[in-house]
Amino acid sequence: MSEQGVAVRESDVDWEALRAAARGMLERAYVPYSRFPVGVAALVDDGRVVTGCNVENASYGVTLCAECSLVSMLHVTGGGRLVAFTCVDGHGNVLAPCGRCRQLLYEHGGPGLLVETVRGVRPMSEVLPDAFGPVDLVERASADVPAGDAAEEGKGT
Repeated sequence: MSEQGVAVRESDVDWEALRAAARGMLERAYVPYSRFPVGVAALVDDGRVVTGCNVENASYGVTLCAECSLVSMLHVTGGGRLVAFTCVDGHGNVLAPCGRCRQLLYEHGGPGLLVETVRGVRPMSEVLPDAFGPVDLVERASADVPAGDAAEEGKGT
């Protein structure tokens, strides 16, 4: 179930079409250094499909991963919540997103986001168990912690 209440079941998703959209992004990847193109595609709760690919940079630390470009496209095209996601390597085979990207996908799809993995389709809650997300920021920010106590324990300024 997405945060907006749109339920999606694994059987509701045309995974082959989603993988085809991800494979279509491989030719757009900019990978002169690693030669490892990655294409991604996701279904949005309003029915749109958003895609992305990796874009490298000579300064590796500022390389844009495929998932980042997908989330950018999500926002550029109207926002919403991701409900199904797949990632493919340069051969078109399913590829698991890295830990950083799992966190990014969790932020924009939540625990119910369906993720195609090498072990089959899994909800994000299994792909990234015990995830830290936007709800944690709200819940933890509202916790009453006296300012003096934190400073005395060396945890404050």
